[in-house]
Amino acid sequence: MCPSTILGYATRAVGQPLEPFTYDPPKFGEYDVRVSISHCGVCHTDIHAIDDYYGITNYPFVPGHEIVGYVSALGPEASELKEGDRVGIGWQGRCCMQCEWCLKGEEQLCMDIVQTATWLPYGGFSSLVTVDSRFAYPPPDGMPPEIAAVLMCAGITVYSPLRSFAAPASQKLGVIGVGGLGHLAIQFAHALGYEVTALSSSPEKKEQALAFGADHFIVSDPSSLRELAFAFDLLLCTAPGKFKWEPLLSALKKKGKLVLVGFPDLELNSTDLVAHQLSITTSFLGNRATMREMLSFAHAHGITPAVELMPMSQVNEAIQRLRENKARYRIVLVNDMNGTRA
Repeated sequence: MCPSTILGYATRAVGQPLEPFTYDPPKFGEYDVRVSISHCGVCHTDIHAIDDYYGITNYPFVPGHEIVGYVSALGPEASELKEGDRVGIGWQGRCCMQCEWCLKGEEQLCMDIVQTATWLPYGGFSSLVTVDSRFAYPPPDGMPPEIAAVLMCAGITVYSPLRSFAAPASQKLGVIGVGGLGHLAIQFAHALGYEVTALSSSPEKKEQALAFGADHFIVSDPSSLRELAFAFDLLLCTAPGKFKWEPLLSALKKKGKLVLVGFPDLELNSTDLVAHQLSITTSFLGNRATMREMLSFAHAHGITPAVELMPMSQVNEAIQRLRENKARYRIVLVNDMNGTRA
């Protein structure tokens, strides 16, 4: 049975704090499931949307897309799940199932991608969420909910490109940034057989980066990067913000690749890019098959995000910690609203 109203936390204008918000249950489709939320991660993408960085946010806006909870209702065509099943949900909660990319099994490239977000109409900082059941994934048995929640977005974001570029012979990979995405990228890359170097502007992160599985740690200042000329087959940029790209590109082997999974500012001199036949490519989430593969791989290899737990009622404090780069390394909200199954 669906409640008459749903409880959540919404921002009502660009950059404003979240406040308690009640809303009617959204329209329920034949493939849909309603999920009673127990945990929801806080992601930089949520902050971007709160600030309308992408220019697509409609207010009032309930963020949240790293969700774990329990199925409480199903549409007639949602045959692969049943009430009470534990599921995880990421940024993508549906797709059109009709465009060329959906028909190819690359649903993350759906031509209607803006409308596929889990937070439309309202997201996971809430008591209940409604998504297409085909985008609700049972986590492996025994996987803690806070771990599964982070993997639903951060995990698939870094696993998908690393899996795509993995080769039988060990490749040298530089992971730019040891943060919410970077600390997971190091773990996945180590398990996939890369020789991993963590590149960070924070020297104090060295011990943790090595503990996550990095083979090497380099402070990413220009002088240190000059010593890495032609060192890497791949550079995976997991951090946002501005970079001095020329020293980073000089660390790539000829025909090397720079892979962007965050949203960094991209202003660079194209000389090395052309002269060394370098490539810049990107990766956005992953398809449904890759999501299921990632969850199994993470469980099998003991890949574990570093998580801080906070009650959902402290959502604004959690967002502020993330804005100030104080999270180490992901924050997951535990739903403390009345009537929510934990």
